[in-house]
Amino acid sequence: MKCALSGGVDSAVSAALLKQKGFAVTAVFMKNFDAIKHNISVSGCTSAEDQYMAKTAAQFLSIPFYVVNFEREYQKYVLDYFWKEFKNGRTPNPDVLCNTFIKFGELLKFAKSMGIDSVATGHYARLRREILNPKSQIPNKPKIQNSEYKIQLLRGKDKNKDQSYFLWQLSQEQLENIIFPIGELTKPEVRKLAKKFKLPNAERKDSQGICFVGKISVNEFLKTQIKPKKGKVILKDGTI
Repeated sequence: MKCALSGGVDSAVSAALLKQKGFAVTAVFMKNFDAIKHNISVSGCTSAEDQYMAKTAAQFLSIPFYVVNFEREYQKYVLDYFWKEFKNGRTPNPDVLCNTFIKFGELLKFAKSMGIDSVATGHYARLRREILNPKSQIPNKPKIQNSEYKIQLLRGKDKNKDQSYFLWQLSQEQLENIIFPIGELTKPEVRKLAKKFKLPNAERKDSQGICFVGKISVNEFLKTQIKPKKGKVILKDGTI
């Protein structure tokens, strides 16, 4: 079982819960963006700090820790599309792309290359298997075949933290290999568990900003790639 560790409390608690249940957990930190390479100044938590906190949590839990670099893939599937859409006057959601192509795309491929079938993250979302044809079940059958059920993506228990929207593009094949350990918990419950487990990042604040980029406003981030220019202001009735 691979658990993606971001350095935050949600993923750390997820790893702790899995280990508590007897899973052989391997922690993985994804390095997807280098602000220095892009000449971008970000405030607050940096990738280096996130990596340090993730490694510290993994060491505390006595689980293996790996760092994987998906900067090229993140550039291709997330950033290039992000900038392209804004240039064309549309507002994309980088988190949706990041989850679809990076967290549950490239990371899942990496896990399978190591002989690991499932990936767990600290998302506030839930999964449920819906049997398509109950009559096709055979008594004492050990496992329902994939073609006989579909996996439903449900909102997390904590409606204020629900992240199911950011996962809407995931395919059935991806959902089949994902676990959300804290989907049935609220944020206060997760914080309480972090303290109970005595995790080193139990008091760490939630991350803010663009997925994997850091604490920088969208406007400032866009200015690094898109130069402002004059344009017409057109009202709904066509008045310029």
